[in-house]
Amino acid sequence: MTVGPREIITPRRKIPLKIPEGMSAVEFFNSAANLEHLAKENGLLVNEEGFLLYRKLLGHSTEFDTSIMLDTSRKILDPLGRPVRRDQLTRQQKNVWSRMTQIIFEYMLERYPDPAQALILCGEASLDATWPLNKPGVPSIRMIHNHFIVFPTAMIANARLADASDPNLTDSGHNSLFLQHLSEVYRRFLEVLDLRILKPVATDAARLTLTGYPQGLPSWEVSGGFEQLGNPRFWDEYDLILKGFLDFYRTFFSQVSTRGAGIPEGVYFPQQVENILLFNNRFAQVARDVRDRVKADPRFANDIRWRPAYKQILYRDDQNRLIVTISQNSVGNAITELLGIVVRREEDEAAYDRIEPGLVSRLLEVRERLIAADLGAPIHTPLWPESATRPVAGAH
Repeated sequence: MTVGPREIITPRRKIPLKIPEGMSAVEFFNSAANLEHLAKENGLLVNEEGFLLYRKLLGHSTEFDTSIMLDTSRKILDPLGRPVRRDQLTRQQKNVWSRMTQIIFEYMLERYPDPAQALILCGEASLDATWPLNKPGVPSIRMIHNHFIVFPTAMIANARLADASDPNLTDSGHNSLFLQHLSEVYRRFLEVLDLRILKPVATDAARLTLTGYPQGLPSWEVSGGFEQLGNPRFWDEYDLILKGFLDFYRTFFSQVSTRGAGIPEGVYFPQQVENILLFNNRFAQVARDVRDRVKADPRFANDIRWRPAYKQILYRDDQNRLIVTISQNSVGNAITELLGIVVRREEDEAAYDRIEPGLVSRLLEVRERLIAADLGAPIHTPLWPESATRPVAGAH
């Protein structure tokens, strides 16, 4: 068997949207009008905290594919003012976000218990407020969202090898500035985190057998296994990894922007920023090199994300372990590409019609669990009217 990234072809429907004349598709996808359409046509559940569970019509997998989005499009009209990261949520919102994630992930583990049969992952994506609208994107590009995906391993094994130089693949040799040039100081900085449940694991040990990914990314094993998903301490540590990443990102790009910049305002670990990052000669050298290139190369400058952009994922590896990893986010990267899976969506109404009933039935099953946990009320669409689901104890 040849190990390498795979390209999966996923059928999709034609998106039933009429884009106003003079607007690009990506511009419309970021509008409140499109988000309202998304909820009406593909919404599964909504709650008082503003979280929307919906079916991914432009999805990655036809086995199981759904997302939670914090839909603030009706409350915050400025797209650049909407929350895009967990650290921008209220305490109550973060609690609900974690509980919803726990329930959906546990559902996937129960339905697909064998790691030899299915790859299970969820990932939070943040595309920052400086992300240009003329870049490829998704409807939730300006809001925090979490993506839950299951791929049958047979599908991955039978897929053709992807081009290893595909710019969307995230690894230490392609897109990741931190790992390509700052690996030593990056890992040293993350080692200061107070982690008790999440245990650092060698990247090679956490790679998927079929794809050989992730490559070069810092990874942590969830000590204690799946039961820890119900432990609030796990979610606190999941947040610590994000906070460490954010501090590193902010500090580095503040140095790129302004030579000799001090500790950025609002960092979580100011002493470590000062002692590990700002006193590191390699850190300063790479920031200078990037600064010089920004001034000289307008195309490179346009791709710089001045605000933190990342993908943080939780997945089950081949050894039945839960692994957490985090990556700098490049334009075009998808959650799956951290694990070496490139998805090509092809419009094929007939193929999608064949798989849709099974996919929707699984989404409705997980929705029932969220309703039972008092985490939202169901949304009824033409495809899944109220009669399509059985009554659930505790449902709204």
